[in-house]
Amino acid sequence: MAINIAIDGPSASGKSTIAKELCKELNYKHLDTGAMYRCVALKVKRTDTDYDNEEELQNLLESINIDFTPDGAVLLDGEDVSGEIRTDEISMLASTVSTKKTVRMHLVKIQQQIAKDKGYVMDGRDIGTVVLPDAEVKIFLVASVETRAQRRFLENKQRGIECNLRELKQEIVERDYQDTHRKHSPLRKAKDAIEIDTSNMNIDEVLDAVLNIVRPKL
Repeated sequence: MAINIAIDGPSASGKSTIAKELCKELNYKHLDTGAMYRCVALKVKRTDTDYDNEEELQNLLESINIDFTPDGAVLLDGEDVSGEIRTDEISMLASTVSTKKTVRMHLVKIQQQIAKDKGYVMDGRDIGTVVLPDAEVKIFLVASVETRAQRRFLENKQRGIECNLRELKQEIVERDYQDTHRKHSPLRKAKDAIEIDTSNMNIDEVLDAVLNIVRPKL
């Protein structure tokens, strides 16, 4: 019997990486909810939308089309924006835009509809608490700021994005504050989520730890 798996945690804690690896192991589908918020942020930037204006924001949401290809590419209105949505500028804007109740309600409704069929690994910041409160497995990944900044630094280098490690640390601290203090659906660990500190673990070790939690539920 297929189940739904919720993976939450702060920025750069390894959520998307582990979610994708988990899907390969279980032949499940991955839904990167963070990418959806990043797409909204990118469209806000491209269209110069005033996200504090409810009408403008609602019009944007009604016109936006977000999709994922089988190989994991993120499409915004039919355009592959997989790389563009991962810039630090869009990351911070996504954190700000995601505080808007209109945005969260719109995307959460889509996410819940998708997950009805089960067999999904969904990662984000409010999956276990808001999007899929009835998920059969809830994981909460954490890691030190230093570890997360180093990961983001290496990711950016691989993508050819210029960045500064000190600035990345500060941005992560700021994003953590935004995510945990926003009024609507703040980042917090669900009561029944199992926490894994990935600071001193590699991908294989984290995946094994998650699989040990998931397999008894299958």
